Amino acid sequence: MASAVSQSLFIFGLRSGVSNNVCFVDERTVVFPSGNSCVCYNTELRSQRFISGSEKTPRVRALAISPGRRYLAVSECGEAAAITVFDLQHEQGRRRKVLTAGDLLFQEFPCLAFSPDSKYLVGQTGAPEWMLILWLWEKNKVLATVKTTSSTNPVTQVSFSPLSSIQLCVSGVGVFKLFRYAEGTLKQSSSAKVESTNVLCHTWTSAERVLAGTDTGRLLVFESGDLRREIKMASKAVQGQDQRQVEVRRIKDSDVDGGLTASRITAILSFSKGFVCTTGPGTVCLFEKTEEDCYRKSKELREEKLHFDFLSQPFHSNSITGLSVCVHKPLAATSSLDRSVRIWNYETRELELSKEFQVEAYSVALHPSGLSILVGFSDKLRLMNLIIDDIRTYKEFPVRGCRECAFSHGGHMFAAVNGNIIQIYSVTSFENILNLKGHNRTVSGIEWSQDDRKLVSCGMDGAVYEWSTQTGQRESESVLKSCSYTDVSYSSSYKTILTVGTDLTLKEIQDSQVLREVPGDEVAHTALAVSHSGRVVFTGTSSGTIRAVKYPLPIQKEWVVHQAHSGPVTKMVITYDDQFLLTVSEDGSLLISKITDKEGRRLKSNRQMVHTEEILVTKADLEEKSQNMMELKMRLEELQMENEYQLRLKDMNYNDKLRQLSDKFMQEVESLKTAQQKMKTEMEKRDHENNENSAEVATKHLKELKDLEQSYSRKLIMEHEKYQDLQLKHQRMQEDYEKHLKSAEERRSQALEEITQLYEAKLQEKTRLLDQCQEDARQKILEFEEIIKQMEEDEEKKIHALQIKYEKNLLSERETNTSLKGRTGIITQKVNALQRQIDDRCSDVNKMKQERQSLLGLIRSLENDIEDLKRQISGHERTAQDKDSTISSLKKKNQELEKLKFILEFQMNELKNQIEPQQDEITKKKERIQQLEEELVQMDKSNTQLKLTISDLRLKLRTRDKEMRREMERVKDLEMLSEWFKSDLHNCVGFIQEPKKLKDNIKMIYTRYVPNTDAVQKSGADDDVQQALRFQREHLQKTISRLNMKLASSAEEHEKVYVKLMKENVTLIAEINELRKELRAAKTQTKDFKAQLAVFKKSNKPGSSWEDGSRPEDAR
Repeated sequence: MASAVSQSLFIFGLRSGVSNNVCFVDERTVVFPSGNSCVCYNTELRSQRFISGSEKTPRVRALAISPGRRYLAVSECGEAAAITVFDLQHEQGRRRKVLTAGDLLFQEFPCLAFSPDSKYLVGQTGAPEWMLILWLWEKNKVLATVKTTSSTNPVTQVSFSPLSSIQLCVSGVGVFKLFRYAEGTLKQSSSAKVESTNVLCHTWTSAERVLAGTDTGRLLVFESGDLRREIKMASKAVQGQDQRQVEVRRIKDSDVDGGLTASRITAILSFSKGFVCTTGPGTVCLFEKTEEDCYRKSKELREEKLHFDFLSQPFHSNSITGLSVCVHKPLAATSSLDRSVRIWNYETRELELSKEFQVEAYSVALHPSGLSILVGFSDKLRLMNLIIDDIRTYKEFPVRGCRECAFSHGGHMFAAVNGNIIQIYSVTSFENILNLKGHNRTVSGIEWSQDDRKLVSCGMDGAVYEWSTQTGQRESESVLKSCSYTDVSYSSSYKTILTVGTDLTLKEIQDSQVLREVPGDEVAHTALAVSHSGRVVFTGTSSGTIRAVKYPLPIQKEWVVHQAHSGPVTKMVITYDDQFLLTVSEDGSLLISKITDKEGRRLKSNRQMVHTEEILVTKADLEEKSQNMMELKMRLEELQMENEYQLRLKDMNYNDKLRQLSDKFMQEVESLKTAQQKMKTEMEKRDHENNENSAEVATKHLKELKDLEQSYSRKLIMEHEKYQDLQLKHQRMQEDYEKHLKSAEERRSQALEEITQLYEAKLQEKTRLLDQCQEDARQKILEFEEIIKQMEEDEEKKIHALQIKYEKNLLSERETNTSLKGRTGIITQKVNALQRQIDDRCSDVNKMKQERQSLLGLIRSLENDIEDLKRQISGHERTAQDKDSTISSLKKKNQELEKLKFILEFQMNELKNQIEPQQDEITKKKERIQQLEEELVQMDKSNTQLKLTISDLRLKLRTRDKEMRREMERVKDLEMLSEWFKSDLHNCVGFIQEPKKLKDNIKMIYTRYVPNTDAVQKSGADDDVQQALRFQREHLQKTISRLNMKLASSAEEHEKVYVKLMKENVTLIAEINELRKELRAAKTQTKDFKAQLAVFKKSNKPGSSWEDGSRPEDAR
């Protein structure tokens, strides 16, 4: 057993392909699958609690949480899939039940659901069975199973009705069915016709209504399992606001297949007032229910418009290919096939930096200082700096598809794998120092020694080489062609080499010989990490497990297994203080495990690590931030001044208000005192009046009491007399009732005696009759038995006689049968001959029938010809009559058209007279429009001129600002000179008693500062220049303000003119459109009239020829 083990502490990653993979336990806790376990993440404390899965079935397929948020159901895939129910209220997620399908074996449960009362659990199995199984999960009892669909239509969601624990809904690709649990079975209550519709999600809004979302962005409404209507989104304006409305229309089952393509609706959830659904990536729509039992879109939440905070850190979305840690900072770097590089802090458990690139990242290495990073991309190897908020490229190297890279422990060199060659570069000069050649295939692992003088490598060719980084020569080698090594590492003493590969063993190599070898099982090792204390070796496997093997290596299979990931472990690293083990996997997760001994205590490390807090910041960023700081300080000072001024104003106002209020209150207090005195006098008067009134009322009350006592005493006497009379009546009634009871009892006793006597006599008669009947029955039974015996004897005699008779008949029948057989032979010969004759006759008959049919066809064709000729004759007669009638009607129409022609010519003349003045008006209005357009052009030109003047003034202001800055710099320089001059004079004062030194110092001061006297003299002139600049600046500011005022006024006038022009244009365009419509109508009328005239002219020509000459038929 290993002396140290790893325990999961924190994991970064989320498993994809798990349905319902994020569940809220409460407002602070989220459950999601990551690695080989489910994680309970507290968002406030940023702590994680692991719910580990089973070792045999590491792949989680689906999650479901109970409505009470207490139980979590986890579906795991495998040869015999199972569902495990965990209790989330338990600290370590105690496993309650493991549910299976009994004797049936299924590979997966793609979707699960709890009932509203959390008593039942339903699971949908996968292909090809697609069975729906209902459990009473607390008793691990399968209540019912039913097949829901075929293998071509998979099911994607199962749910219970929120108001019933026996009604379920199943949806998927071309599937939407409702089931009901009754009498121990799941019965299908309804099934909608949605064969070609991919239903991605659904939700219950009531006991009968279900809303479903499809992959084409459609919202379907099902009621009692039948498709009733569809919710379509349309943009409309309601009450002056642009609002997106929802149109609800009824559809048939045939309409389900059609529809406009839109964004996929992948999630939908109902609440008391409506429902929420996703309508695309980063878009959530909120629908509310209206009074007409329809739905209206009330809100649309988009990721671009709103600010969302990460619930946790953003994770990798693909396989992680590289992992590295540094010495001086608690940082870990990862690279992934999702084209991103991320920097994690394993102590604070936060994402420090993240950047996405255009190409895939295959390897990563952190510099020991933690300030730079080396990343191997598919196109190049890049050395980048870790800045405060970015990862910026510093140097690029021509190494394509670098799968492994590593910095030396000193940080002055790094090694990069280029196929089967290891290239060593200098970090200071970026030169290629060495090229280590020897591997025949791809190099899969490299590691530096502690003193950076050696480097060990392993490859897919089964070779492990130890190189000298000074000479580039191989110092030791070990080749095993049957094995492809995946990782290599030095031991803690850097004297031996540890390797893992495809031969399922862990090897320790020393001096080109295999020193020790730990045999493996069926799972291959993929990664390797050795603790710096030398007590334990960790290996990662292809199944995602982490094995802790003690060091020195044992001979037998002795290790501790830790279920960590759901995919093969790609990289693993131990931090330099031996406190944490970091592992990454193809499932896209980064697991931080703490290394402890068997008793759970942390390992003691000989190294005392001191983490630095320095970061890299660019000069431009610093300048921007300092400038921002200066601006903010200036802004703060301005705001403080404004606040102080406003506070003083407020204090003044409040003091004035307080004085006014105090004066008012004093006046009110005096008025209240006077009112109080008045009230006191009134109260005294009222008290005196009340006392007098109360004395009078008391005397009246005493008199009334005495009167009432006398009246009630009289009434009591009367009532007492009545009570005595009623008592006497009650005694008399009771005596009469007792007498009646006695007489009734005597009568009842007499009647009972008489009835008993009658029934006893009847019983005696009945018993006598029963005895007689029994004797008769016995006699009849005896007689019947004798008759049966006689009948049997007679029947036996008859049977014997019949047997003799039938035997004689059989003999005679056999004789006749033999004679008949001979006759039948003769008859069959005759029948065959007759059959031949019949066949010949039938052939003759068939020939005759064919001839008859041909003759009948000739007759029918001739009859048809006769009928056709008759029809032609009758048609010619009818056409003649029709032509006569058409000639007469055409003559009448010709006369009418001549009249219409005269009328139309008159109307045409009138229309021409009306159109001419309208055309004149149109030309005038066009000229007016041209004038207005010219005015607009002039206004634009004036605006452009004003803008140019403003830009010139701004340029002048900028130049003046620059000159002001130069002057300020000159002032600062003069101040510095004055300070230096003061310091030099102070030094000269010390040499007052030594005249020579004093003289020398004064000469030196003179030579140093006399050439700058011109600049000092110019300072007075500079003050005048600055004053002139101030006056010019103020003058320019005033001119700019005036020009701005003029520009605003001209813009307002321009807008007014533009509005007038637009209104006139609108009216003119409307009039032009009306005139065009009238012209089109007139043109169409003229065309119609001309066409009618042409038709009638053509029709008149043949009519006149027929009138002049004879008819064509008569000519025939």
